[in-house]
Amino acid sequence: MKIPRSLVVAAAVAVVTPAALLSAAPAFAGEAAVGQTQDQPTYAELVKAAEDAGKAYDLAVAAKAKGREELEATLEELDSDTHPLKAAALDTAKAAKAAADAKAAAEKAVTEAKARLEAARNDTERAEAQQALDSAEGDLAKAVTAQQAADAAARKAQTALDDARVAAVRTYSLLEQALDKALADKQAADKALAAAKECVREAGLTSVAIGLPAKFVAGTTVDFTLRVTNGTTRTLTVDPLVSFHVAGEGAGTKSVLGVEWSDGSRWRPLNGDGSEHIAHVDAMKPGEHSDVKLRMKADSPATAKDALALFAGDASDAYRPCVLGPMKRYDFQVLPAGSTTEPGGDAEPAQPGGKDDTRPGQVTAGQGTGARPQGGAGQQAAQGAGATQATQAAAAGGDGGATLAATGSSSATLPMAGVGAGAVVLGAGAVAAVRRRTSGSGSASATVL
Repeated sequence: MKIPRSLVVAAAVAVVTPAALLSAAPAFAGEAAVGQTQDQPTYAELVKAAEDAGKAYDLAVAAKAKGREELEATLEELDSDTHPLKAAALDTAKAAKAAADAKAAAEKAVTEAKARLEAARNDTERAEAQQALDSAEGDLAKAVTAQQAADAAARKAQTALDDARVAAVRTYSLLEQALDKALADKQAADKALAAAKECVREAGLTSVAIGLPAKFVAGTTVDFTLRVTNGTTRTLTVDPLVSFHVAGEGAGTKSVLGVEWSDGSRWRPLNGDGSEHIAHVDAMKPGEHSDVKLRMKADSPATAKDALALFAGDASDAYRPCVLGPMKRYDFQVLPAGSTTEPGGDAEPAQPGGKDDTRPGQVTAGQGTGARPQGGAGQQAAQGAGATQATQAAAAGGDGGATLAATGSSSATLPMAGVGAGAVVLGAGAVAAVRRRTSGSGSASATVL
């Protein structure tokens, strides 16, 4: 068979390589536990394994198609009378037939000589008949030996021809097996990658707003802090998520709330038309937290407006592309410019509604400030107006995020805040019932609350 050895070897190597990687990580055949160790393949390795498995499958398909062509051509050649093996089989078969005919003729001569001997009437006839019999028997012995040799040569030639046919079929069979293996590996790699795309819920990855007032007057500026705390057992790459809306704002509409966040050297504005990731942290260790300073100003409404802010932590670790912390919702009011208010305290954190929990998509690594996380066993001083009050409320059993750096525990569930909770209407683009993380290829996986 004329299949290039390089093609067969390449197909075999390509099939084995992704399989070896996947066999090292059987946990990815299904949903992996949140606390699994980080000695599993990285997400990038799973992506590459899926790509390699796809290439191996394509190569195996091509090899099988080429092998089929070669098999048919080889069998056709072997069936040609001009092929050396087929010609040898034909020649030796013909020689064996001739040897068999010679043996039959010798046997007939012996039989006839014996009949003459029995019919002899005198010593002279008997002597002549005996001499003829001896000669015939000698010829028969030679014919038997010749036939045995011819038969052996014919069997050898036919075996060589049959072996060539079997070898051609066996080579093609190996390509069929390689294709089956490549398909199985591709399916396993795709399944492992799909499992890795599914978001993991981490209750300990908490977000809490410190100093966000329950009411503020349009035209004024309010400063507050978003604290994201890693209360999990793993080091995570964290992308804090923020979203601000006022009642009645539709999908894609720029909010009247102008919000900026500090990257440490300058203020960076939010787009204001949906949820956004900010202040990327490359490595937040267990127990650490990161504080992000924000400031907000609103255009002057004619009447008081109900509004809300949503905060959460998105993260990825070494072997998953998507880890989601719980979303926190803060309801507050925007009052017309010039309004006078009594101190209303800070907005209280609450669990979001089912339509609040959405994600804008995967963040490219390195986006944001690359801020260093803070905390550890000690507390980072809260910044912004109302910081002390919010921290005390959290420590007394509110959100739990402000103390999580010290305890490592997850946030507690809070009752819904009553300030305008039912009045806020979000645009369809920002109120998906799932939180989505889009992969680099554009596909998406969703995890229902």
